[in-house]
Amino acid sequence: MRRMIGILTALVAALTAFAIAPSAHAAPTRPVIFVHGYTGSASNWVTAMSVFRLNGYNSNQLFAYEYNSYGDNVQNARGLANYVNQVKAQTGASQVDIVNHSMGGLVSLYYLKVLNGHPNVGRLASIAGANHGTTYAGACLIYTTCQQMYPGSSFIAQITSGDETPGNTRYATWYSPCDGIIIPYTSTRLEGATNNYEACITHLGFLTDTGVLGEIADFTSS
Repeated sequence: MRRMIGILTALVAALTAFAIAPSAHAAPTRPVIFVHGYTGSASNWVTAMSVFRLNGYNSNQLFAYEYNSYGDNVQNARGLANYVNQVKAQTGASQVDIVNHSMGGLVSLYYLKVLNGHPNVGRLASIAGANHGTTYAGACLIYTTCQQMYPGSSFIAQITSGDETPGNTRYATWYSPCDGIIIPYTSTRLEGATNNYEACITHLGFLTDTGVLGEIADFTSS
Protein backbone atom coordinates (compact mmCIF):
# COMPACT_ATOMS: atom_id res chain seq x y z
CA MET A 1 0.00 0.00 0.00
CA ARG A 2 2.77 2.42 0.94
CA ARG A 3 4.48 1.66 -2.35
CA MET A 4 1.24 2.31 -4.25
CA ILE A 5 0.73 5.62 -2.43
CA GLY A 6 4.30 6.58 -3.26
CA ILE A 7 3.79 5.82 -6.94
CA LEU A 8 0.53 7.78 -7.04
CA THR A 9 2.15 10.75 -5.28
CA ALA A 10 5.01 10.78 -7.77
CA LEU A 11 2.56 10.54 -10.67
CA VAL A 12 0.45 13.45 -9.39
CA ALA A 13 3.59 15.53 -8.91
CA ALA A 14 4.74 14.78 -12.46
CA LEU A 15 1.36 15.64 -13.94
CA THR A 16 1.20 18.88 -11.98
CA ALA A 17 4.66 19.90 -13.15
CA PHE A 18 3.66 19.13 -16.74
CA ALA A 19 0.47 21.16 -16.42
CA ILE A 20 2.25 24.29 -15.23
CA ALA A 21 5.31 23.93 -17.45
CA PRO A 22 5.70 26.82 -19.90
CA SER A 23 5.08 26.25 -23.61
CA ALA A 24 8.05 25.04 -25.59
CA HIS A 25 7.57 28.01 -27.93
CA ALA A 26 7.17 31.53 -26.59
CA ALA A 27 4.59 33.77 -28.22
CA PRO A 28 6.00 35.43 -31.36
CA THR A 29 7.41 38.88 -30.65
CA ARG A 30 8.39 40.17 -34.09
CA PRO A 31 5.77 41.28 -36.61
CA VAL A 32 5.82 39.57 -40.00
CA ILE A 33 5.77 41.35 -43.36
CA PHE A 34 4.67 39.26 -46.35
CA VAL A 35 6.03 40.31 -49.76
CA HIS A 36 4.18 38.94 -52.82
CA GLY A 37 5.60 37.97 -56.18
CA TYR A 38 5.19 39.18 -59.76
CA THR A 39 1.55 40.25 -60.44
CA GLY A 40 0.65 39.24 -56.87
CA SER A 41 -1.09 41.12 -54.08
CA ALA A 42 -1.89 40.95 -50.38
CA SER A 43 -4.63 38.42 -51.20
CA ASN A 44 -1.89 35.84 -51.88
CA TRP A 45 -1.29 35.62 -48.15
CA VAL A 46 -4.78 34.76 -46.86
CA THR A 47 -3.90 31.12 -46.17
CA ALA A 48 -0.48 32.01 -44.75
CA MET A 49 -1.94 34.49 -42.31
CA SER A 50 -4.50 31.92 -41.15
CA VAL A 51 -1.71 29.40 -40.54
CA PHE A 52 0.38 31.98 -38.70
CA ARG A 53 -2.57 32.84 -36.43
CA LEU A 54 -2.96 29.15 -35.64
CA ASN A 55 0.71 29.17 -34.68
CA GLY A 56 0.34 31.90 -32.08
CA TYR A 57 0.44 35.15 -34.05
CA ASN A 58 -2.11 37.91 -33.53
CA SER A 59 -3.66 39.63 -36.53
CA ASN A 60 -2.00 42.90 -35.51
CA GLN A 61 1.40 41.23 -36.03
CA LEU A 62 0.77 40.30 -39.67
CA PHE A 63 1.28 42.75 -42.54
CA ALA A 64 1.35 42.52 -46.35
CA TYR A 65 3.48 44.86 -48.45
CA GLU A 66 2.19 45.61 -51.94
CA TYR A 67 4.24 47.07 -54.78
CA ASN A 68 4.17 47.71 -58.54
CA SER A 69 4.99 44.45 -60.33
CA TYR A 70 5.64 46.30 -63.60
CA GLY A 71 7.81 49.10 -62.23
CA ASP A 72 11.34 48.86 -60.87
CA ASN A 73 12.47 46.52 -58.08
CA VAL A 74 14.91 49.14 -56.80
CA GLN A 75 11.96 51.42 -56.09
CA ASN A 76 9.98 48.45 -54.76
CA ALA A 77 12.81 47.69 -52.31
CA ARG A 78 12.91 51.32 -51.19
CA GLY A 79 9.18 51.12 -50.64
CA LEU A 80 9.72 48.01 -48.54
CA ALA A 81 12.30 49.92 -46.46
CA ASN A 82 9.69 52.58 -45.73
CA TYR A 83 7.07 49.96 -44.96
CA VAL A 84 9.37 48.19 -42.49
CA ASN A 85 9.90 51.48 -40.68
CA GLN A 86 6.14 52.05 -40.56
CA VAL A 87 5.49 48.59 -39.12
CA LYS A 88 8.24 49.03 -36.53
CA ALA A 89 6.78 52.38 -35.48
CA GLN A 90 3.23 50.99 -35.35
CA THR A 91 4.11 47.89 -33.34
CA GLY A 92 7.03 49.18 -31.27
CA ALA A 93 9.16 46.24 -32.46
CA SER A 94 12.89 46.65 -32.96
CA GLN A 95 12.88 44.12 -35.81
CA VAL A 96 10.46 42.49 -38.25
CA ASP A 97 10.50 39.16 -40.06
CA ILE A 98 10.00 38.99 -43.83
CA VAL A 99 8.30 36.17 -45.74
CA ASN A 100 8.49 36.51 -49.51
CA HIS A 101 7.37 34.63 -52.60
CA SER A 102 8.79 34.57 -56.13
CA MET A 103 9.92 38.06 -57.27
CA GLY A 104 9.37 39.21 -53.71
CA GLY A 105 12.69 37.49 -53.04
CA LEU A 106 14.46 40.09 -55.21
CA VAL A 107 12.70 42.98 -53.51
CA SER A 108 13.51 41.62 -50.06
CA LEU A 109 17.15 40.77 -50.73
CA TYR A 110 17.85 44.16 -52.33
CA TYR A 111 16.45 45.79 -49.22
CA LEU A 112 18.47 43.65 -46.82
CA LYS A 113 21.76 43.70 -48.75
CA VAL A 114 22.02 46.76 -50.98
CA LEU A 115 19.96 49.12 -48.81
CA ASN A 116 21.54 47.67 -45.65
CA GLY A 117 18.18 46.73 -44.15
CA HIS A 118 19.35 43.52 -42.50
CA PRO A 119 19.70 45.02 -38.99
CA ASN A 120 15.91 45.55 -39.09
CA VAL A 121 15.13 41.93 -39.99
CA GLY A 122 15.35 38.99 -37.60
CA ARG A 123 14.27 36.23 -40.01
CA LEU A 124 13.92 36.09 -43.79
CA ALA A 125 11.91 33.23 -45.33
CA SER A 126 11.98 32.97 -49.11
CA ILE A 127 9.30 30.76 -50.66
CA ALA A 128 10.12 29.81 -54.28
CA GLY A 129 12.08 33.05 -54.47
CA ALA A 130 13.59 34.16 -57.78
CA ASN A 131 16.76 34.85 -55.84
CA HIS A 132 19.20 34.02 -58.66
CA GLY A 133 16.69 34.83 -61.39
CA THR A 134 14.44 32.72 -63.59
CA THR A 135 14.48 32.21 -67.34
CA TYR A 136 10.67 32.34 -67.19
CA ALA A 137 11.09 36.12 -66.93
CA GLY A 138 12.03 36.05 -70.61
CA ALA A 139 8.29 36.09 -71.33
CA CYS A 140 7.85 39.61 -69.92
CA LEU A 141 11.09 41.46 -70.68
CA ILE A 142 9.18 44.57 -71.76
CA TYR A 143 8.99 45.34 -68.03
CA THR A 144 11.97 46.50 -65.96
CA THR A 145 11.10 44.12 -63.15
CA CYS A 146 11.31 41.13 -65.49
CA GLN A 147 14.61 42.35 -66.93
CA GLN A 148 15.91 42.50 -63.37
CA MET A 149 14.55 39.02 -62.65
CA TYR A 150 16.30 37.40 -65.64
CA PRO A 151 19.43 35.37 -64.74
CA GLY A 152 22.64 37.32 -65.22
CA SER A 153 21.05 40.76 -64.83
CA SER A 154 22.98 43.51 -63.04
CA PHE A 155 20.24 43.49 -60.41
CA ILE A 156 20.80 39.78 -59.69
CA ALA A 157 24.56 40.41 -59.54
CA GLN A 158 24.07 43.05 -56.85
CA ILE A 159 22.14 40.80 -54.51
CA THR A 160 24.16 37.60 -55.06
CA SER A 161 27.76 38.84 -55.24
CA GLY A 162 29.79 38.23 -52.10
CA ASP A 163 27.74 37.39 -49.03
CA GLU A 164 24.25 36.27 -50.08
CA THR A 165 22.95 36.29 -46.50
CA PRO A 166 24.42 39.38 -44.82
CA GLY A 167 24.24 40.39 -41.18
CA ASN A 168 22.83 38.53 -38.20
CA THR A 169 19.50 37.85 -39.92
CA ARG A 170 18.60 34.16 -40.11
CA TYR A 171 17.73 33.09 -43.66
CA ALA A 172 15.73 30.11 -44.93
CA THR A 173 14.38 29.10 -48.33
CA TRP A 174 11.81 26.59 -49.57
CA TYR A 175 12.11 25.27 -53.15
CA SER A 176 10.83 22.42 -55.31
CA PRO A 177 11.58 20.77 -58.68
CA CYS A 178 7.83 20.96 -59.46
CA ASP A 179 7.89 24.76 -59.22
CA GLY A 180 7.54 25.36 -62.98
CA ILE A 181 8.11 29.13 -62.76
CA ILE A 182 11.49 29.45 -61.06
CA ILE A 183 13.80 27.98 -63.70
CA PRO A 184 16.11 26.48 -62.66
CA TYR A 185 14.26 25.69 -59.45
CA THR A 186 17.53 25.73 -57.49
CA SER A 187 17.66 29.50 -58.11
CA THR A 188 15.84 29.95 -54.81
CA ARG A 189 18.70 28.55 -52.73
CA LEU A 190 20.91 31.05 -50.89
CA GLU A 191 24.41 30.37 -49.68
CA GLY A 192 24.40 30.67 -45.89
CA ALA A 193 20.66 29.97 -45.58
CA THR A 194 18.80 26.89 -44.39
CA ASN A 195 17.57 25.62 -47.77
CA ASN A 196 14.53 23.35 -47.54
CA TYR A 197 13.90 20.99 -50.47
CA GLU A 198 10.24 20.08 -51.08
CA ALA A 199 9.60 17.01 -53.23
CA CYS A 200 6.80 18.36 -55.43
CA ILE A 201 5.01 21.66 -54.85
CA THR A 202 4.08 24.05 -57.65
CA HIS A 203 4.99 27.72 -57.64
CA LEU A 204 1.54 28.91 -56.59
CA GLY A 205 0.93 25.74 -54.59
CA PHE A 206 3.45 26.97 -52.03
CA LEU A 207 1.03 29.76 -51.10
CA THR A 208 -1.62 27.30 -49.93
CA ASP A 209 0.52 24.45 -48.62
CA THR A 210 -0.31 24.53 -44.92
CA GLY A 211 2.51 22.15 -44.06
CA VAL A 212 5.20 24.41 -45.50
CA LEU A 213 3.51 27.54 -44.16
CA GLY A 214 3.47 25.95 -40.71
CA GLU A 215 7.21 25.29 -40.99
CA ILE A 216 7.75 28.92 -41.93
CA ALA A 217 5.65 30.19 -39.02
CA ASP A 218 7.76 27.99 -36.76
CA PHE A 219 10.94 29.42 -38.29
CA THR A 220 9.93 33.07 -37.88
CA SER A 221 8.69 32.63 -34.32
CA SER A 222 11.93 30.97 -33.15
